[in-house]
Amino acid sequence: MTIKEAQQQVDKWIREYGVRYFSELTNMACLTEEVGELARVIARKYGDQSFKAGEEANLEEEMADVLWVLICLANQTGVDLTEAFRKSMEKKTKRDSIRHLQNPKLKA
Repeated sequence: MTIKEAQQQVDKWIREYGVRYFSELTNMACLTEEVGELARVIARKYGDQSFKAGEEANLEEEMADVLWVLICLANQTGVDLTEAFRKSMEKKTKRDSIRHLQNPKLKA
C-alpha cells in the first residue's frame, strides 16, 4: 500500500463508519495520546521500565494508531503525505548528507 492509498483508505473508512473527522484540535490531542502510548511500550520493552502483570508489548498496534491519526490530520488539512515525505527526504539528504558521516559519536 502506498501512502496515498493509505490516505484514501482512511478517508473512505471515516466517511463509511466514522461519521466525520474529529476536529483538527481533537485529532492533535489524539495524536499526542497515541504517541504517549507508543512511548510507554518502548520504555518498557527497550528501556528500564517493565510491564505490569498481564501487559503486552503491542508495538505494532501503537505505531499503527499513531499513523492512523497522522493520516487523519493530513487528510483534513489537505496535506499530501507522499509529497510532504518526498520533500522531507530531499531536505534531510541535502542537510545531513555529510553531517552524520562526520559525527565521531556515530562511528562504530
